[in-house]
Amino acid sequence: MSNLPNCPKCQSEYTYEDGNLLVCPECAHEWTLESEAASSDDTKVYKDANGNILSDGDTVSVIKDLKVKGSSSVIKIGTRVKNIRLVDGDHDIDCKIDGFGAMKLKSEFVKKI
Repeated sequence: MSNLPNCPKCQSEYTYEDGNLLVCPECAHEWTLESEAASSDDTKVYKDANGNILSDGDTVSVIKDLKVKGSSSVIKIGTRVKNIRLVDGDHDIDCKIDGFGAMKLKSEFVKKI
């Protein structure tokens, strides 16, 4: 019996081969061994609101007014944020904003300059 990998979607151990595809009987997910090998080597790509790829040290601009949680202040549209740092999590940009201090932003609310 061959050692087949668990389903990448639901982690079921009951996967089986169907031609060149691997199939999960529990969630009906289908994939190939090549796609599994390629996805394990990939690193997360961060994109701004326009689809441009972001990297550490970029300068971005805020595309809409953002309310600051726990405060009555607002980060205005067009605010420039220099030297961003990309992190994993819900808010994927870690930065310092002049007048506000350390802040976490979502990449969907910024555009690369």
